[in-house]
Amino acid sequence: MATLWQNIQYKILRSGSNLTTLIWVNILVYLLINIPATLERLFIKTNYISLYTEKFLNLSAYLPGLLHNFWSPFTYMFMHHGIFHMLFNMLWFYWFGQIFEEYLGNKRIFGLYLLGGLAGALLFIIGLNTIPAFVSAHTAASVGIFGASAAVMTIVVATATLLPDYTLSFILIGPVKLKWIALFYVLVDFLGLDAYGSGEGISHLGGALMGFVYIKQLQSGNDWIKIISGWFKARPNLKVVSTNMSKTSTGRPRQEDIDFILDKISKSGYDSLSKNEKEILFRASGNDGKK
Repeated sequence: MATLWQNIQYKILRSGSNLTTLIWVNILVYLLINIPATLERLFIKTNYISLYTEKFLNLSAYLPGLLHNFWSPFTYMFMHHGIFHMLFNMLWFYWFGQIFEEYLGNKRIFGLYLLGGLAGALLFIIGLNTIPAFVSAHTAASVGIFGASAAVMTIVVATATLLPDYTLSFILIGPVKLKWIALFYVLVDFLGLDAYGSGEGISHLGGALMGFVYIKQLQSGNDWIKIISGWFKARPNLKVVSTNMSKTSTGRPRQEDIDFILDKISKSGYDSLSKNEKEILFRASGNDGKK
């Protein structure tokens, strides 16, 4: 049992893959909620865990309720109703996420998963409160959504936008390009929209739109994930005065040279320094205690 738990910890925390971490988080959340809920139904014959989970963790487009459960646009994307719902989402996430990480690295998928889930939540809330068919049917007050589908759709469409002609082989169908797979699921969600349904297709379309726009922006040189993550990084109060660094001085380096190097480390890390810059930093640290 200890070895199993250690393997799970390694997969979640030390594997280096945010894709693997997100999949395990979805699985663990499902098990932590549904194992106690099943035991409650079998032995106590009540259903409080499921009822309170739906009430507080699923996403509702009903604005008064949303104000009380303001965290639900985040929590809903880790919820699933039924093991096959969860497994289907995680399989698609795994297949497309592997391709995504292979070409764009493992630093972006976590942020894009969250952005896609939030985009799906936003379009769902706006759609059910503004589209006439949903407004007249009072859909916002009567339904809620849950599941990773919007976030997974973001990764699917993002991968297909990045690599439209990348081919996957299916047993019964044969080779299919990613662009046709993504287009098929977008059309299924759009054509399945129904004022008397759950409206979850709108959230899937929101996730798809986020995936498409993110890749187009990335190809234009704008990485939204890095921009957002940069907002939360502590930055030292440094000022770059000059980039003209002396290469031959053996005394204490100029303060503006030190400031430039420290600013470069804060942005790109120590490994980004040139040999000369490392030498200057070494001399500066060696002279710190000398007056």
